[in-house]
Amino acid sequence: MADVTYPGYDRSGTTYRVKRILLYVVLTLGAIWWAIPFWWTLATSLAAQPSAATILPDAVTFDHYRRLWESVPLVQWFINTLIFAGCVTAFNLTFDSLAGYALAKIDFWGREKLFLAFLSTMMVPGMVILIPTYLIITELGLVNTYPGLILPLAAQPFGIFLLRQHFKDLPSSLGDAAKMDGCNELQIFYKIYLPMAKPAIATLGIFTFMTTWNNFQWPLIIANDEAMYTLPVAIYAVQGQYATEWGLIMAAATIIVLPVIAVFLSAQKYFIRGMSLGGMKG
Repeated sequence: MADVTYPGYDRSGTTYRVKRILLYVVLTLGAIWWAIPFWWTLATSLAAQPSAATILPDAVTFDHYRRLWESVPLVQWFINTLIFAGCVTAFNLTFDSLAGYALAKIDFWGREKLFLAFLSTMMVPGMVILIPTYLIITELGLVNTYPGLILPLAAQPFGIFLLRQHFKDLPSSLGDAAKMDGCNELQIFYKIYLPMAKPAIATLGIFTFMTTWNNFQWPLIIANDEAMYTLPVAIYAVQGQYATEWGLIMAAATIIVLPVIAVFLSAQKYFIRGMSLGGMKG
């Protein structure tokens, strides 16, 4: 795409170059600042003599990963976390997109009031509904099960809001033309609007997967059997009773964060594009 020039805007001037250099310096320092915790986690997990202040390992070893593999059911915890994050993400993409489309494109009585009701739930702290949710799951007999782990997070108000705003910005004339061709609402949603919402759906999918993968509180509460633990709970499980084994804890933390980093890096272009959509403006 060709550069756009404006009056008084000189890309070759000294002021522009100084601002550009300062921008790169600030961005580089910010990237280093955000990378320090991950580097500290990785260095501690590989150090032969780890401590809370390990920055550079004195000697690199994978002994902590071997001990973690031998001492805890790591594969089962990884599978539990994958099922948890994958199912929650799939349910959110399905239900949130359907609800967002209905609130944006289907005209029915009380639509705006219902949307405001969804928005109001975003202002309720999670701790307020934690105990009622747990009691409901207990009454249904779903404690320490995959459904009990997944269903309370199957739909989120933020996802409904995000997709509703995106669908609302899409032209309604496309749906009207599809109705004239004989399409019903579900066909219009699936064939017309859903393909146009891929950036927003990708953004919601990445955000939901990362949040669910790192969820510690709900799996800790709902799972009372070690076989149902997820990876974030593993950090709590491998912590010693009388002493903190930093090597094991940081090895578990590294295993937890690497899949999230891989997912984000593989789909970051969709995430960035989705975050820049007009639907995020409210």
